[in-house]
Amino acid sequence: MHEKSEKFVLKSFHIGATLLVLLGAMTMLLPYIWMALTALKTPSEAFSMVPTFLPEAPQFHNFRRVLTEFPFWRAVSNTMIVELSVISVGTIVSALAAFSFAKLRMPYKKTLLLMLLSSMMVPYATVMLPQYRAFQALGMVDTLWPIILPGLFGNAAMMFFLIQYMRGIPDVLIESAKIDGASYLGIFVRIIIPLSKPALAAQVIFWFVGIWNDYFAPSIYLTSPRVQTLQVLIASLNSTYASGTNFPLLMAAATLSSIPMILIFLFFQRYFLSTVILSGVKE
Repeated sequence: MHEKSEKFVLKSFHIGATLLVLLGAMTMLLPYIWMALTALKTPSEAFSMVPTFLPEAPQFHNFRRVLTEFPFWRAVSNTMIVELSVISVGTIVSALAAFSFAKLRMPYKKTLLLMLLSSMMVPYATVMLPQYRAFQALGMVDTLWPIILPGLFGNAAMMFFLIQYMRGIPDVLIESAKIDGASYLGIFVRIIIPLSKPALAAQVIFWFVGIWNDYFAPSIYLTSPRVQTLQVLIASLNSTYASGTNFPLLMAAATLSSIPMILIFLFFQRYFLSTVILSGVKE
């Protein structure tokens, strides 16, 4: 009897926890669903005194207008240029730095690591003005270079995560490779990178999402439409249409910009989960 009551309590707890998670998921999904449905409404429906959740007659031409009447594809192209250049080079630099701190012997390693990690505590606003003046002196304002160049030197958060992960790789593998005559670069390419693929993939995804959604830095440096990234374009549409005549057009642009991030999460969610798991592993 006691065993049956215990199973009943566990099953009730499981059902209650599931319902609570579903309620939380629906609460977080509701704003996105509202945004997507608003993109299908007419301006009068969107600003109606009696709000409606579903559009009376879906207006798909809002999406067509965003894709044809505004430099949407150019903004996507500029964003992808930043993504590919920063992530391809910055990930290699971050992985090499993490390998050095995790597995190599070098003087003042702890001091250098502390200096590296302390940079994560400096808010961007404190270096914004000096950095802007430097790029202005180099004639790089209103180009993509101020957005690309800082990322080419790596990502401190990625370095920190990879350092913790690479410390878990057995040193005996590296020592065996040294005995076989492998160079440090060979060890990095043939041993460290293959064993660090889950951590690298997860961090690359997070970095990709961060660059895609970045607005602050591009809004400072990019002014002309030819170099605007996607978030800057949406902000310019927001200033024009949010309080004016066509709020659904803005919601259509926001919905289109979110689709790649949704696809990335759906296809690579196991790497998101692995990041949570790996970050909780203690040695």
